[in-house]
Amino acid sequence: MPEQSVTHATFTIERDYPAAPDRVFAAWPDPATKARWFAGGTHDGHELGFETTYQEIVPDERIVYTSAPSTGGTVATVSLTTVEFVAAEDGTRLVLTAYLDGHEQPARREQGTGDQLDALGKELAAR
Repeated sequence: MPEQSVTHATFTIERDYPAAPDRVFAAWPDPATKARWFAGGTHDGHELGFETTYQEIVPDERIVYTSAPSTGGTVATVSLTTVEFVAAEDGTRLVLTAYLDGHEQPARREQGTGDQLDALGKELAAR
């Protein structure tokens, strides 16, 4: 069994999208839409898992969830994430804050989350 440790970290990522909050929010609960921008795949030949429990959903305003990404049956981290959809002059400011508790490298998770939010922007532009 691989050695595990606990690393606590918090990061916040902000993105501006030229779409109304209800449209940006709608890209999260729809499975077909989310599958196009929310990354999955494999790591070192193992399928990546992402178990999520939604704690609070306020339509068009906020989603709060806990998640436990894993690879090869090993949990990489357990996190609490808040996604806020804030009306802005030119559309929506999305603010995502994650608190991590696990043995995943926090910078790697932050980069991956940023990549997903960039993919969300492309998905919104395509619609």
